[in-house]
Amino acid sequence: MTEKAPSPEKKKRRWLKRALLLLCLAALYTLWQMWDINRFGHSDDQSSADCAIVLGAAAWHNKPSPVFKSRINHAIHLYESDRIHAIILTGGFGKGADYAESEVAKKYCIRKGIPAKDIFTENHSKGTEENISEAKKIMDAQGFKTTLIVSDPWHLKRACAMAKHHNINAKPSATLHSLYTTRKSKLKFIWREFKLLHVWRFQ
Repeated sequence: MTEKAPSPEKKKRRWLKRALLLLCLAALYTLWQMWDINRFGHSDDQSSADCAIVLGAAAWHNKPSPVFKSRINHAIHLYESDRIHAIILTGGFGKGADYAESEVAKKYCIRKGIPAKDIFTENHSKGTEENISEAKKIMDAQGFKTTLIVSDPWHLKRACAMAKHHNINAKPSATLHSLYTTRKSKLKFIWREFKLLHVWRFQ
């Protein structure tokens, strides 16, 4: 006996159920990933390393922007706490800038009492992965084997994934006082990192 084919209405309901299930799964995955981005960024285990890599941020002419200053200050704190023995500052020239981000950061560190011999810079990078790859060259040249990556908490999952891709033994160390204080600004940062992380992974 020939089985009766489902009606167009049943087919439509079946596809709607499947589409709804996929949407629910996508929503759950997105929420889980955003939660994990936040969790990972706050997972500093207080371990030590040979150096810290400070991820670049905007420089306002010859001064670090507030976001960049917060990252630099955290690296200085790590150095003064003997958790690291050197600081690698990353960041090239912004559009129309007279100073590279890393150069501005180095002058700031020296003013704060960090010996120049323990500060290393690169001035070519334009984004996070270039920050990482250029820092890797310095680590290899100096014989550094381990590092703490310094940035805002929600930036660190992507940065550490990139570090692993470049064979860097890295752990996260987030800024203690992020300027992203409101729930809206934090969610905006996390959502942006969720998108950038997945774009990078698919590439």
